[in-house]
Amino acid sequence: MNQKGFTLIEMMVALFIGGLVLGGVMFTYISMKVTTKDTMTIGELQETGRLALNIMQRDIEQIGFWGTFYEDSFSDENTIVDATAVNPSKDCTAGLNNKSFPDNSVNSNFRTVYAIESSGGSQLNCITGSSKNTDILQIKFLEGLEIEPTDTSLNNDDNYYFIAEQEWGEFTRGPANPANPNATVWRYRHHTYYIAEQSYKFNGQDLNIPVLMRKRLTPTGGMRTETIMEGVENMRFLFGLDTNADSKVDSYRSVESMTASDWESRRAILTVQVFILVRSLQEDANLNQLNQTYTLGEDAEQRVLVFDDRFRRALFTTTIRLNNIGASQWRI
Repeated sequence: MNQKGFTLIEMMVALFIGGLVLGGVMFTYISMKVTTKDTMTIGELQETGRLALNIMQRDIEQIGFWGTFYEDSFSDENTIVDATAVNPSKDCTAGLNNKSFPDNSVNSNFRTVYAIESSGGSQLNCITGSSKNTDILQIKFLEGLEIEPTDTSLNNDDNYYFIAEQEWGEFTRGPANPANPNATVWRYRHHTYYIAEQSYKFNGQDLNIPVLMRKRLTPTGGMRTETIMEGVENMRFLFGLDTNADSKVDSYRSVESMTASDWESRRAILTVQVFILVRSLQEDANLNQLNQTYTLGEDAEQRVLVFDDRFRRALFTTTIRLNNIGASQWRI
């Protein structure tokens, strides 16, 4: 009886060809896995930067908006700060007339926008553990939605409000009850954005992650701390100023170059440039791009950041026009 099988040479050829096919499949799989991981990381960076900018932009765009109150400043003649509108003990403040509510006893305009570069640690009397060499932005504004006084779901004691008339206004804790039926009611906000590091456990590892944080004024909790977005590593602002009253931006200034009169002017700041640097939450062992350099701004005080690690990063920037300042005379 004849028995047929494979010769040793045929087996070796078959194994060789099978190895080539298996190697090609494994190489394709590993390449696709690396590409998918890179794509997901880049997508996460894009989403982090976009959302962080959008959240801050909504607030920044409201700077200078005071409902139907059209005075250029707050004073004893045109503004009341009700006894229920109390500055918290750990209020975010620096400089004259820069607490949560106007102080008409000082000879200075109420600062509705203010920023500093953090030297690290405690800042503005309300922040602990801020990241060094990152900007901190403090803004006070009215939300763009007018409140109906009879709507208890919106008009309640969980918020502060501003009652506005053309030449008169009142800061008060809700529920707001305007005596004049022609007055309008708006929710009042005081927000402070900054960057700090937080500890997280991720895939079984303890990680220190930079986070965009916010302090938010509340009647019951003072300046309440909120986590806005993980992965925001640095933040910088440039303020576009109208220095000669022609309703056009004549100069961009960093927080270091801004003066007290710049902060106190209700008509000078027309735009705000925002720079945000975001990074991945974990290092990428496959990243070969070292000595990464990122430049936040092109002004004389530009912030240049150099890294020698394996975190992926992306820089985002936008210019926000303050429609409520100089809007009626805006010229490009």
